[in-house]
Amino acid sequence: MTSEAKLSKDDMTVCFILGGPGSGKGTQCAKLVQDFGFVHMSAGDLLREEQQRPGSEYGELIQNCIKEGKIVPMEVTITLLEKKIIESDSNRFLIDGFPRQLDQALAFEKEVVESTLIIYLECSEEVMLKRLLKRGETSGRIDDNKETILKRFKTFLELSYPVVEHFRKSGKVHTVPCEDSVEEVYARVKPIFAELFKQK
Repeated sequence: MTSEAKLSKDDMTVCFILGGPGSGKGTQCAKLVQDFGFVHMSAGDLLREEQQRPGSEYGELIQNCIKEGKIVPMEVTITLLEKKIIESDSNRFLIDGFPRQLDQALAFEKEVVESTLIIYLECSEEVMLKRLLKRGETSGRIDDNKETILKRFKTFLELSYPVVEHFRKSGKVHTVPCEDSVEEVYARVKPIFAELFKQK
């Protein structure tokens, strides 16, 4: 089967999970994978894996962007996501932490596949900062320090939030408050997907 045919499947479900750093995207995705059989793709994890892959042509570029809290060029991220979709046997995908800016969203939908819906996890910077600093105690991630976290918040507001606003116009966005416990947040997220697959 060619990649073109694979990607033009009408029954493909692609959901973007958006929210600031520390809003709980990965945690909610793990639950959705369990309940609905999604393949979860974290743009950040894919980039970190690529950065550590011996001989990667993108490794140094990715490392510098992550360290500075900047956005990795979209060609790199889209290439990695598309590769993972093509290699997968599934037709249900959760993409977490992507698109980071509007041109990425438009390019992905044009070149790869259109998104089905967007979950926007709404959270105050104060709560996200607390969560990330706590995670930083054990995560070993170079971007889990206060200086980089504050840069990431600024990047999210300036570049990523307009993506949410863009999709809101097409009625695809479901905004979910996410300052409560993981279970309480998931109790808001799960019915959205139950309804989606009931319709399919």
